[in-house]
Amino acid sequence: MTSGTVDGIHYELHGGPVAGREVVLLSSGLGGSGSFWGPQMAALTARWPVVLYDHRGTGRSVRELPSGKPYAVADMADDIVQVLDALGIAKAHVVGHAAGGNAGLALALNHPDRLHKLAVVNGWSRPDPHIKRCFDTRLHLLNDTGPAAYVHAQALFLYPATWISQNSDRLAAEEPHHVAGFPPREVMLARIGALLAFDVDADLPRIPHPVLVSATADDMLVPVTCAHRLAERLPNAVLDVLPWGGHASTVTDAEGFNASLVRFLEGDG
Repeated sequence: MTSGTVDGIHYELHGGPVAGREVVLLSSGLGGSGSFWGPQMAALTARWPVVLYDHRGTGRSVRELPSGKPYAVADMADDIVQVLDALGIAKAHVVGHAAGGNAGLALALNHPDRLHKLAVVNGWSRPDPHIKRCFDTRLHLLNDTGPAAYVHAQALFLYPATWISQNSDRLAAEEPHHVAGFPPREVMLARIGALLAFDVDADLPRIPHPVLVSATADDMLVPVTCAHRLAERLPNAVLDVLPWGGHASTVTDAEGFNASLVRFLEGDG
């Protein structure tokens, strides 16, 4: 593994040199940390070089966002380009979870030449009333109580109830680490604001790239109807709906998700 920083963004390259090879870049959700993709790494690095990075404002990256204008998902896409440039990668397959998937859609629209295939995992194309209600609840927790309450409630939005029951000790052990690494409050507010303002619905027909739209039927945060809308409006989409796994199906059903993702990335088109 090699690592570096570009414009404050921490990145890692796993799985060997990139020259002459297809590369997979993984972009995380709202939490922003590249470590989110741990359950995918063995399956992917056995086949491709893999780039992880921490979103600007999170993890080991700079803990602030640009000032002067509202932060937007398009800015997240621009950061992907910076990471690719730093590694000398002309084009990559991009796999994004929620915020990272939305950033992938923005990348496809604003920097289409930097993208081979795109996988959008539990993402969306326009504001959804249910997503807004969930984020409103999270904002109240953050603003009125603080990061500890936000982190404690986070499992309810990410995982199925049965998984939470079976993994209670694991979640309790992880909570202090998540609280300690929580982004500055103003960063999290700006990132949530960017997601709530994100709307590329009318532009989806302009995306020609092969897109895997991966969703979970029991996602508590993002209704599966958002995935159906993406698949219907994207010209070259494949829809894969897992029956169980919640919003973080990459964790709860890693084996099923990994198999679907590898099939898509290895397939023609």
